Amino acid sequence: MSDLSAFFQSVKLPVMPEVAHALIRTLHEEDIVLGDVRNIVAKDPTLTAKVLRAANSAAIGLRREVSTLDAAISMIGMAQVRTLALTACMNVAFPVAPGLNRTEFWMNSMACAGYAQWLAPAAGVDWQQAWLAGMMVRLGELIIVQTAPDTLPEIERQPQIPGDRWKREQRVLGFTEAQVTAELARRWRFPAGIVQGLDSASDPLTAVPFCPLGGVVHLAGWLADMAFTEPEVLDALPSAVIAKLDLDLDWMHKHMPQPDSFLDITSL
Repeated sequence: MSDLSAFFQSVKLPVMPEVAHALIRTLHEEDIVLGDVRNIVAKDPTLTAKVLRAANSAAIGLRREVSTLDAAISMIGMAQVRTLALTACMNVAFPVAPGLNRTEFWMNSMACAGYAQWLAPAAGVDWQQAWLAGMMVRLGELIIVQTAPDTLPEIERQPQIPGDRWKREQRVLGFTEAQVTAELARRWRFPAGIVQGLDSASDPLTAVPFCPLGGVVHLAGWLADMAFTEPEVLDALPSAVIAKLDLDLDWMHKHMPQPDSFLDITSL
C-alpha cells in the first residue's frame, strides 16, 4: 500500500457542492450558453448574491445597478462568473485550517489559477483545465494539515521559497499536496486530464509521459509563491520545465499579466 493510499484511509473527504459539479461539467461543453450558467448559479442564493455583488462592484461609475443574473453575467462575463462561483464553492467545501491565513491562501490559489490560464495557450494546454487545476492544486495542503496538523509548521516553515513546500511535503509525508488533490479529483470523478496534471504538478519532469498541464501548473505555482512581483522573477523559474513546454521566455517577459487581472476573492 502506498503512503498516499494509507493517508486517505484516515481522510474525511470534503463534500463537493452539486453546483460546483454542474459548473465543472460546463467547462467541457463547447456549446454552453449564458442561460445554462445562469440556471446553475441561480440554484444557490448565496452564489447569486456574490455574483450580483461582483457585478455591481464592476459597474461602479456606470451609475446603474445590476439586479439580475443575466445582467451580471453580461457585465462581468460568463467565464468570470463561473470562476467566481467555482471559487466560492471550493471555499465552502475547504475551510482553511488553523495556522493558515485564509485570504493569503485563496489569493495564492487564484494567482496560481490566473498564471496557469495565461501560460496554457502558449503551451498547447486547454486554458479552462489549466485554470481549474491551478486553483485546486493547493487544496491538498488543507486536507494534509486537517488530517495531520502536526505537519503544518514544517510545511509552512519560513522562508517560503518557490517549490520548497512541495519538497518539504514529499520529505515529511512521502507525497505532496498536488498528489493529494489529484487523488481527491480522481475520487470526485474529475476528467482524467486534470487528475494527471495535478498528480504531476509538483515534479512534472519525472512524469512519464510528460504532462504539459502538470508543467504549466508547476510554473504557475512558482509564480504565485513569488508574491506577485515583477517580470524579472520569470528568470528564476525552472528552465528545464520552460524548455519542456517549449515556452518563449521573451514572450513571457513581454506578456506577464498584472496581479490585479486575477479575480479578487477577498469578499468570499
